[in-house]
Amino acid sequence: MQASLLTNLLLPLALGVIMLGLGMGLGLDDFRRVARYPRAVLTGLILQVVILPAVAFALTLAFGLPPELAVGLMLLAASPGGATANIYSHLARGDVALNITLTAINSLLCLLTLPVILNLSLEYFLGAGQYVPPPVRKVIEVAAIIVLPVVIDMVARAQAPRLAARVEKPLRLLSVLVLALLVAVAVAQERDTLVEFFAVVGLACLSFNLISMGVGYTAPIALKLPQRQAIAIAMEIGIHNGTLAIFIALNVLGNARISVPAAVYSLLMFATAAVFALLLNRRAREPA
Repeated sequence: MQASLLTNLLLPLALGVIMLGLGMGLGLDDFRRVARYPRAVLTGLILQVVILPAVAFALTLAFGLPPELAVGLMLLAASPGGATANIYSHLARGDVALNITLTAINSLLCLLTLPVILNLSLEYFLGAGQYVPPPVRKVIEVAAIIVLPVVIDMVARAQAPRLAARVEKPLRLLSVLVLALLVAVAVAQERDTLVEFFAVVGLACLSFNLISMGVGYTAPIALKLPQRQAIAIAMEIGIHNGTLAIFIALNVLGNARISVPAAVYSLLMFATAAVFALLLNRRAREPA
């Protein structure tokens, strides 16, 4: 995986357009509801910060990953949920306001947790710790991509509700088309990486993805949280900010091999999240 026009410019712009489409369906009441029921937020945070790194570490040992790829999987586990999680949560009829809240909090938490987890991983797998500064600039970018479009949409909805209602469906359709184009371009660009490394790290990445989404969905259900919140948490911890992981691997650690798990995972998660959303929608349409 290499830094490119796709990861540095087109991806953030595309996600900003997608968030514009999602913001039209949100209001202040959605976020007030999240604040009134903090159990969902705490559940998502515990799964993200504690459970996922433990799962990733177990998988690196179970699959016997080479040291650099093992560090890459741990880096991915330490990365917060990506903006794409909000899109898939919307498609699966999840609580998008909860997704946005979790993404924002996780992005701030990773300023503390990501350097710790990554430095411990470097020490364990490569035998030499390397100070990794908090990714402040990338967190600011995430906030800009996620928060600003949503705030713009909510203000527009409050000031001009009729106009907002008219453009809501076209914007959401544009969001889906942009997402599909983004996936197609990413697969085309990274096909060589997939072919070269899938046999080594692909099964570990797929296992990590399926376990993340599975735990993210079943744990909230077991805690008797609403299904919409369970869907949101599953998408949030199953869809990681691969762009952040790739950025750190390439620009902070200067090691392209460490970025490989994030590249492979980022492509796999598009497919698994789409299947998950499709199954949930089909189940919702079935008669009770």
